[in-house]
Amino acid sequence: MPTTAPTAARRKKTSRRLEDAPLIPILARKVREVEAKAQHGKLGPTNRVKFQVIAFLVREERARVKSDPELADGARAELLKRLDGVATILAKTAARDTSLIQLLEADQATSPVAKRMRRDWLLESGAELAPEELVIADVARVPQAQVVPAALAERQVTPPSVESRLLASPFLAPDLTPRPASIPRRRLDGWELMGPLYKAFETGAGGSTASMELPPLPEYDHLSPKGLEVMVHQSRFLESVRAGHRSFLLADEPGLGKTAQSVLAASVADAYPLLVVVPNVVKMNWAREVERWTPQRRAAVIQGDGQDVDAFADVFIVNYEILDRHLSWLGKIGLRGMVVDEAHFIKNLSSQRSQNVLALASRVREQTPGEPLMMALTGTPLINDVEDFDAIWRFLGWTNGERPNPALSEKLDATGLTPADKSFYGEARDAVISMGIVRRKKKDVAADLPDKLVADLPVQLDDEFGRGIRAAERELGERMAAKYRRIIEARGDRDLGRGEIDEDIVRLVAHGELEESKAAGAGGDNVFTMVRRIGHAKAQLAADYAAQLQRSVGKVVFFAKHVDVMDQAEAHFAAAGIRSVSIRGDQSTPARQQAIDDFNTDPEVGIVVCSLTAAGVGVNLQAASNVVLAELSWTAAEQTQAIDRVHRIGQDEPVTAWRIIAAHTLDTKIAELIDQKQSLAARALDGETVEDGAVESVQLAALMHLLREALGGE
Repeated sequence: MPTTAPTAARRKKTSRRLEDAPLIPILARKVREVEAKAQHGKLGPTNRVKFQVIAFLVREERARVKSDPELADGARAELLKRLDGVATILAKTAARDTSLIQLLEADQATSPVAKRMRRDWLLESGAELAPEELVIADVARVPQAQVVPAALAERQVTPPSVESRLLASPFLAPDLTPRPASIPRRRLDGWELMGPLYKAFETGAGGSTASMELPPLPEYDHLSPKGLEVMVHQSRFLESVRAGHRSFLLADEPGLGKTAQSVLAASVADAYPLLVVVPNVVKMNWAREVERWTPQRRAAVIQGDGQDVDAFADVFIVNYEILDRHLSWLGKIGLRGMVVDEAHFIKNLSSQRSQNVLALASRVREQTPGEPLMMALTGTPLINDVEDFDAIWRFLGWTNGERPNPALSEKLDATGLTPADKSFYGEARDAVISMGIVRRKKKDVAADLPDKLVADLPVQLDDEFGRGIRAAERELGERMAAKYRRIIEARGDRDLGRGEIDEDIVRLVAHGELEESKAAGAGGDNVFTMVRRIGHAKAQLAADYAAQLQRSVGKVVFFAKHVDVMDQAEAHFAAAGIRSVSIRGDQSTPARQQAIDDFNTDPEVGIVVCSLTAAGVGVNLQAASNVVLAELSWTAAEQTQAIDRVHRIGQDEPVTAWRIIAAHTLDTKIAELIDQKQSLAARALDGETVEDGAVESVQLAALMHLLREALGGE
């Protein structure tokens, strides 16, 4: 890598460069993009590299400006001032996310991605680069990391039956060391592509539903066991598996039978042994679905250390929480397929849960002769940001986080376009979709499924508790407003008109408050304790409404976020003579499944009290058609998942979800923000033309709302 110090041979020093294609406006635009992502708490790998490259180029450009003899002193001072502005934003961003500080330590771009990004921006600015800077080769691939990290080695268990399975093979273990492959150069090898791929989905480029083209419905149903029938949308998906496709992001809306499709896909692909990684709440349901749709196959549910596991089973079902103990033996038994249910659970790449799943997925791809069946299931793959796709795409092998895989690269190359072309983004989105994204909406494939309505039910908190909540909200708003005014006064701003608010400082103050709230947890008055107090205040009213609803319509599903709200509700139902069951995070798997079965089959059970986190995914509760949301979630996806426990295949009545909202409190704003969040998935997955919703988290947006109110307006 040549030195980063500028030379006359590498840069054009002409007025055209300064006037027509300057570098500083490019850096200013890029640093604002990074700053916005950092403010929203979504600084992914691409933007971290972008942050680093901006810092490199600011240093380079400052050195060039200082040493350029052709610049007048006034012009030099102006350019240095503008560079200081970019550097100031970098410093503020690093102060917000201190992990960025270490990126400033290197004095040159080292990774191929950083080198390409630097080169592309310099070319865009009109710079003339040396030949060795134009061609950037990928570094040699490093060996795959071990499936079991050193920190987890001591936790590994090997159930006795697994040893029997391994010893039962009459063959020597094959040499499965990956062979280096020669990868031909492609036209887009020099371009940074991950950012454009995310942007293609963020803007909804193409305007169509994110679903690959599927084969037509087969003439005969060869898959359904006796007494069951595969639906049309499921059958078309399975035909794509029969045709040889092996990696899927199955993103059908919740309630369209993704579990059954996965079980049958494994049968069609003969992808046994198959590993299924699931939330704990649905382990037993997965075992039942395997038995129901493929009765000739055996499923083993892994519990604890797996002492009772049947190692000769066809399907192994394990929950995320205990996967770390079983990485070693699962990496040895020759898995030929892997399914990750509720795949949005792995979106945080820094979590051990995600790292375990990705390491095991890499091992499966290495070991399987041919191509393994890899399936990520989630009806809500996007929670806050399009970079939520990152971990899922890595699991499926479509990208490594820095570059698309060869198959996707070939599809992008075949477009004949580059990220500099506006039409590239629609083509790029289609290319990713063709890798295996399957997204069907209920209204399109299950026309006989009844309608779904979300109805808001405002309640007045007129007691002392309610007055205390409103007072605490005002106090929190005033506390932030005082910080805002101190910043305005210290900065000496006199440009704001009467009643005008500086939105950048509003965001900065709210972000600081949010970080302090996260650190404080349950201590003090903050946005989290405020919402908890509101939930506690609504609990009795929500439970009373659910009890009245149960008497008039039959079975009701009651969702809450906090344990004390669930406890209050259960006590109220018992006092009202209504038999209820509950689904909580601290239950054993058999107890949780028994509660689900009792609610669905026992006519004496009128209400199921559910935790939003423990029962919001993978649970079938379609015996009811009414849902009461006693507390609001922080994400639109969590609310959707909860409602769709009822609104799913098998439901034959219209579904109504009643959101209990505390009027004249922060609760009202949170409900509004959740509804706005729906726009991201509508654009990215469903190709709908909708206005941008709130790009910040619901917590941050709620705090900004309180601050604006305290300052006297929106």
